[in-house]
Amino acid sequence: MNEKEREQVALFRYGLIAPLFNGQVDSKEYLKGLEGKVHSIPYYGEKKIAQKTMKEWLLNYRRNGFEALKPKKRIDRGNSRRLSPDDQDQILEIRKKTPHMPVSVFYEQLIERGEIQKTQISYSTIIRLLKKHNLIGKQMLAIPERKRFAHDKVNVLWQADLSHGPYVPINGKKTKTFLIAYIDDCSRLVPYAQFFSSEKFDGLRVVTKEALIRRGKPTILYADNGKIYRSETLQYACAQLGITLAHTQPYDPRAKGKVERLFKTIQTRFYPLLQTDPVHSLEELNERFWNWLERDYHRRAHASLDNKTPLEVFESQLKDITFLEDLSILETIFLKREQRKVKPDGTISIDKKLYEVPSCFIGQSIDVRFDENGIYVFEENKEVAKAIPVSMKDNAHVKRIRSPFALTQSADVKGEQDHV
Repeated sequence: MNEKEREQVALFRYGLIAPLFNGQVDSKEYLKGLEGKVHSIPYYGEKKIAQKTMKEWLLNYRRNGFEALKPKKRIDRGNSRRLSPDDQDQILEIRKKTPHMPVSVFYEQLIERGEIQKTQISYSTIIRLLKKHNLIGKQMLAIPERKRFAHDKVNVLWQADLSHGPYVPINGKKTKTFLIAYIDDCSRLVPYAQFFSSEKFDGLRVVTKEALIRRGKPTILYADNGKIYRSETLQYACAQLGITLAHTQPYDPRAKGKVERLFKTIQTRFYPLLQTDPVHSLEELNERFWNWLERDYHRRAHASLDNKTPLEVFESQLKDITFLEDLSILETIFLKREQRKVKPDGTISIDKKLYEVPSCFIGQSIDVRFDENGIYVFEENKEVAKAIPVSMKDNAHVKRIRSPFALTQSADVKGEQDHV
């Protein structure tokens, strides 16, 4: 199991215990409701989870954070052994991707992939394992759908969404914009929102970081099934911060009605201002939007808030808001994460571009984290080096150290020539 797979397992475990950790549910009823259910677990496949196991995960997370939810690294890699529980789980996970493949063919593929050795694991062992788990010609079970949460206290629930914005001039060309926003479910206050020229995760990262800095930490982030809200980066960040990431069903506007209502308000009260006085850049659009948000929207009485303003309701509960003590954590938890094997020339490839890392990593599989500002090498969750773009022109003039083997070969050849 590589580091990415360990993180995916940890994210799944956090998803189960997050409602317990954040006090969203009655622990006894919640655990009883999960008892007997089959879960689709990354790497391990379909399994039932005991209440005792979930309680242990919760205890470990409270004591040592997200890292404690990762499966322990194996220390017997490379040694001969019988089919261990981890090996069984891996084989079952592979099988569920091809449930109708003849077992004889499946067995041969396991050998070809290096999952098992024919001299150690027999065909009968594999077929007994598959029969035990009803994986001979059986369909995979469906993943249970998520259910909606609803809360009425400040910073318990933030709804998130993306909306299409107006066209603005960017580099002399009319470009479509996208508004990414959070809204507090209780006060209707907008923790942060911003227009961007694309729908990529980079925008959500900016909005989430700013919202956390300005308005504190929510218990739950509630979003739809859009790609950026399903990203592993967001899942990992929420797990590190102790935030529950919940999702509604696709195309279900009623489930996130408050943020939908916010967008409608923006369309009817803010966009008309742009028609009479157009903006000339993306920066100007955001400046005017933020001014409108603070001076108009946040200070206008809402009928649903007993004619109080969003700012009044939010500030009335400031004593209950949890602000981040160490803002520096936001610089690393939102980095994209990949595993890369360093080539013999000390390079790795990210987004089809070559980068150099220190030579001490040659031949190793490394944990790479990156954003638009840089690419970094991490070990044990700490940054240890920075990757730099490869410059073919500069490398052509770098003085190389000749290999000692090359010197030996040259000497041998010269010796043979002298002998002749």
